[in-house]
Amino acid sequence: MQTKLAKQLGIEFPIFAFTHCRDVVAAVTNAGAFGVLGAVGFTPEQLEIELNWIDDHVDGKPYGVDVIIPNKYMGQDEKDAEKLLELASARIPQGHRDFARKLLDDVGVPALPKEVDIQDRLTMTEATSVPLVDVALKHDNVKLIANALGTPPPEVIKQIQEAGRLCGALCGKPRHAERHVEAGLDFIIAQGGEGGGHTGDVGSMVLWPDVVEIAGDIPVIAAGGIGTGRQMAAALGMGAQGVWCGSIWLTVEEAESSPATKESLFAATSSDTVRSRSFTGKEVRMLRNKWTDSWDSPGNPESLGAPLQMMVARESMARQTRYPEKSQEVACTPVGQIVGRMNDTQSSRDLVMAMVEDYVDSVDRLNSLQEDL
Repeated sequence: MQTKLAKQLGIEFPIFAFTHCRDVVAAVTNAGAFGVLGAVGFTPEQLEIELNWIDDHVDGKPYGVDVIIPNKYMGQDEKDAEKLLELASARIPQGHRDFARKLLDDVGVPALPKEVDIQDRLTMTEATSVPLVDVALKHDNVKLIANALGTPPPEVIKQIQEAGRLCGALCGKPRHAERHVEAGLDFIIAQGGEGGGHTGDVGSMVLWPDVVEIAGDIPVIAAGGIGTGRQMAAALGMGAQGVWCGSIWLTVEEAESSPATKESLFAATSSDTVRSRSFTGKEVRMLRNKWTDSWDSPGNPESLGAPLQMMVARESMARQTRYPEKSQEVACTPVGQIVGRMNDTQSSRDLVMAMVEDYVDSVDRLNSLQEDL
């Protein structure tokens, strides 16, 4: 299973596990794969705590960090985070906040206690993500930094590469990959529309070979609905040098997902997801429910752009986190179409090894077809 990128990073298996949970990062990394911590929800101070913990639990093994700096968002020319926050807050209609609050009220999600103060907070901007990059580069074990939405700003690319780390980004269309190549990125993640979280609408089987051809010598990591070794074999067969998985780590033993969230994921089929702007203002594949249907229905408030919509959803997310059992009808649960295969709980190590074994079986099966000729 060794690829050039895997050898460069010093990992045994070219499986890249995107997760917001530090325990999963450590477990996957210790299993011989490569954990990637999604940092968008953290402040720089919180990220420092998370990375220190990971460093203490991976025994010098490499891992990565994922940030979000969109190519387009409201106020992107403003580099001062406080000024941008003030500008963004003023742009949010009160009706949107009221609508989000009522959706949770109507299904019986309790309000937050009075002592819990949910203030507006920015994410998904250059002003908030660059400080996260600064923190990540202080940690020697962080060998890779990815941007989940578009090509990173030139100064960020330069900062990462001059620090001796790999800099890459996701793409959902061939023209996005062309921009990544022009910017001189070290790797490209080609994510098909089947994937969870921010995604486009081009299918993986179409996107992967196109991006591999465009990338040339730049390593491509395949993403989009991957959860098995046979899918990994298909991706590597098309020229990818690894696979990027996110959804399948939501139900492992080490995941932070609540029991109620796991139950919803176990009950879902591959047809129970939808791409919606109702969470972040960008297209996100997530479980379809009253939240997504309400925001996407005619006559209701339309989702705002980034970063405004995520600010609208902030109080709702806090209520969902505090009362998960009462929130499943309106929970924001990003997940890909692979959710239909997520039917049990196992350790991250066991899941890594299951993918490896399935990959080996798939390759053996292909080789046997050649032998029969």
